[in-house]
Amino acid sequence: MIPLERAVVARYESGGERFEILVDPDLAHRLRKGEEIQIDQMVAALHIFENATRGERASEEALRKVFQTNDFETIVRRIIEKGEIHLTAEQRRELIADKRRQVISFIAKHALNPQTGLPHPPQRIEMAMEEAKVNIDPFRTLDELVKDAMKAIRPIIPIRFEEVRIAVRFPSEHAPKAYGEFTNRWTVEKDEWQKDGSWICIVRIPGGMQDELFSDVNRLSKGSGDIRLLHRPS
Repeated sequence: MIPLERAVVARYESGGERFEILVDPDLAHRLRKGEEIQIDQMVAALHIFENATRGERASEEALRKVFQTNDFETIVRRIIEKGEIHLTAEQRRELIADKRRQVISFIAKHALNPQTGLPHPPQRIEMAMEEAKVNIDPFRTLDELVKDAMKAIRPIIPIRFEEVRIAVRFPSEHAPKAYGEFTNRWTVEKDEWQKDGSWICIVRIPGGMQDELFSDVNRLSKGSGDIRLLHRPS
């Protein structure tokens, strides 16, 4: 279950009866859009209320009258699908701020400046979004919000989603230890062990993750690894 402070009220009224549940607003909206969400991971209490604020539970009779069942999960899904999700002004502000951070982080990691081949700092993306007056609807998916944000900021900064291919070499003294962690974390297109015990590979990554890759190579090789940017895939 989710912490009570994260929950909002989802309400459904029918046949003169009112039913309320305490849910995570983002997960509830995703369930409403058709995603498969575990009910026990979305609610703050395993009860159907008549008035959640006062803690008054709905009667078994009222539940059967409206839903023809007393099954908790069935009723929760019906309330979310047919009812209303209520947010306070503060909850809405927090959701918008969180979704904005997710959008900025995603773009910073996956996009780059096609003129330089380098990623934009998150602060530059945030400033471009503010200049373009990008609207963040907290109940839209991250994919939808990213598409809208990219369309809005392209006239302001040169940016596009692009992958890059990078050649990496780990010297023999660090290669065996680096191999497992590096291949688990990054998409290695091909690799080869050299006669001197060193390991070389070619990885394909989102353009905005170059700094993260460079940091990983330096950490795993203690600064002795070699990195070379190959041509950017078209």
